Amino acid sequence: MLPADHPTIPAPRVGVLLINLGTPDSADTRAVRRYLAEFLSDRRVVELPKIAWQPILRGIVLTTRPKKSAHAYRQVWSEAGSPLAAVTRAQSAALRGAFGDGVLVDWAMRYGNPAIADRLAAMKAAGCERILLAPLYPQYCAATTATANDKAFAALAQWRWQPAIRTLPPYHDDPAYIAALAARVGEGLDALDFAPDALIASFHGMPQRTLERGDPYHCHCQKTARLLGEALRERLAGRPLTVAFQSRFGSAKWLGPATDTTLEAMPGQGVRKVAVVAPGFSADCLETLEELAIRGRESFLAAGGTHFAYLPCLNDSPQGVDMLRTILSRELEGWVARG
Repeated sequence: MLPADHPTIPAPRVGVLLINLGTPDSADTRAVRRYLAEFLSDRRVVELPKIAWQPILRGIVLTTRPKKSAHAYRQVWSEAGSPLAAVTRAQSAALRGAFGDGVLVDWAMRYGNPAIADRLAAMKAAGCERILLAPLYPQYCAATTATANDKAFAALAQWRWQPAIRTLPPYHDDPAYIAALAARVGEGLDALDFAPDALIASFHGMPQRTLERGDPYHCHCQKTARLLGEALRERLAGRPLTVAFQSRFGSAKWLGPATDTTLEAMPGQGVRKVAVVAPGFSADCLETLEELAIRGRESFLAAGGTHFAYLPCLNDSPQGVDMLRTILSRELEGWVARG
């Protein structure tokens, strides 16, 4: 029996921490500058020597880019905040209770708030002795999955009593993920008032050197697109599914072809009606809602296109939540009894 003055010990629980990239706290220039300073200082994101990169970052990048990015954020900001935060919060809420009363589901951002370290501390305080870290990146890249895990492990390195930890592996070719994507894309195509001549699968870009240094990201993206194309074969009826990569930054060579140049070239190739999907994003965000749905549309129509549609990510849709429940349940086996 515990002595009367013994600290309260919470009942043992299991934690699931959904992790996404991050977002500024608001759409103003100061908040965006703070966010970009953290994001672009990550050595996993910009793989240049610190002594060479930091003067560039603190100079021209952080004096010019925040204002432009803040304007872009304002195009998609809502009363719920940034779309990425709103959707990840909704995904977490939708999964509460999905794995039983003894499992706590929470969410965090790699950059910005809520911070990974803070949410891990809250889980520990709530009695979580086992925690599944779940970076919501279907395709593995050091600049996404690895840096999210790095941040969690750096926080745990400060703790004397650490919980047991598991990490969610990439799920780029998981049948549950491909089926959810196909259903979501099919639903989006059904809602259109036109038949697209082509479907573009736009993935977030990465520098070419990430492929040369061994990241499987490019291969994961190509496999996702191939499997999605096979799942949609009847619906596409011979129309192409084109893979492209968006969000180039800096002067280095990036994975290609680039989404913006692909969209601009298509009307000249006879493709005047297009739909775009972003399979690598688990939640709609600045890169999908502003870069694709707004700027992508403008550039495609300006080049001679007549019809453009952006199809939403899985988000907290029934297909998306069911998929997350499936893959997370698998990783919790041995910790949580299957329902």
